[in-house]
Amino acid sequence: MDIGNINAQKALPTIGSKESDKLLREKTDQFESIIVKMMLDEAMKDEKNLFSTNDPGDKIFKSMYREELSNASAGGFGFSQMLFEHLTQKGVKH
Repeated sequence: MDIGNINAQKALPTIGSKESDKLLREKTDQFESIIVKMMLDEAMKDEKNLFSTNDPGDKIFKSMYREELSNASAGGFGFSQMLFEHLTQKGVKH
């Protein structure tokens, strides 16, 4: 069994060099970012922090942190890739 062959089979699909593909990828990454942010918000809504008071600034900071975390991880969870492939197979005009 050739390991190189296995790695070739599991290679991630590449995005076309067309500008429209890059634009579509940006939009699907943004959509994934929104989904991840919603999941983080839901997962951390009952979070108790022993070291902070319950002030509004803390809530705003945590919300901004989760938003930046979701933006940084966009494209890494697979939602974006699935959506991109689905839209390109359907022949969506972008």
